[in-house]
Amino acid sequence: MTAWTAFHAELDAWAAAGRTATFWWRDDDATALTPALETLLRRAERFQVPLCLAVIPAAADQALAARLAEMPLVSVLQHGYAHRNWAAPEAKKAELAENRPLKAMMDELARGQAGLAGRFARSRPILVPPWNRIAASLVPRLPELGFGGLSTYGPGCLPGLPPGFRQANTHADLIDWRRGRGFVGDDAALALLLRHLQARREGAVEDTPTGLLTHHAVEEEAAWKFAGELFFATTTHPAARWVDSGRVFPP
Repeated sequence: MTAWTAFHAELDAWAAAGRTATFWWRDDDATALTPALETLLRRAERFQVPLCLAVIPAAADQALAARLAEMPLVSVLQHGYAHRNWAAPEAKKAELAENRPLKAMMDELARGQAGLAGRFARSRPILVPPWNRIAASLVPRLPELGFGGLSTYGPGCLPGLPPGFRQANTHADLIDWRRGRGFVGDDAALALLLRHLQARREGAVEDTPTGLLTHHAVEEEAAWKFAGELFFATTTHPAARWVDSGRVFPP
């Protein structure tokens, strides 16, 4: 059985159970209206797939805000503040790092949220930590800053989430960061999606939408080709649906 055959069979299993497999799309590191970002937006329009764009507040420009105002399919999430690495030398990269003062991180996030809300019509108070890492001390304080949700990477939720606070992650990153930053390949990407879909259907994980993660600035054409095939396969299957930020992070 090929990876695509297995993927279609999984969607058929959802259909047989009378259920719909929901998906969501997050793209990280947006700051300006570059050719790469314009290509991303055109793909969202072509397939009519909702897009959650993680924007870096400190670097976001007005041209990006103006373009996104024309894009009802696109929601803006907050990608930290400046996407600057503050981690200790021996630690993995993180802006919201364990070694930083809590007040400094909270002040930055508050400034970033205010800036995005003032410029982007469809800004949502959802935090996407740069490098998908966040200090444990900051997690329970997010509601104080007005955040209603959090998105990182992988199947599990972070400890210390406040009651009723929503975490919805992405599960399939199309970039192989450890081996030259190329496309991970169809088989690897589908395996990641299948793993989460099967776990959801079997009740092994919380039933949150299965998340696709892209990085428009560095994606290869092979990755976009895969994404197009994925969008076609899911938008034409009766048991699959792409959902927007309002469904991923209900108010």
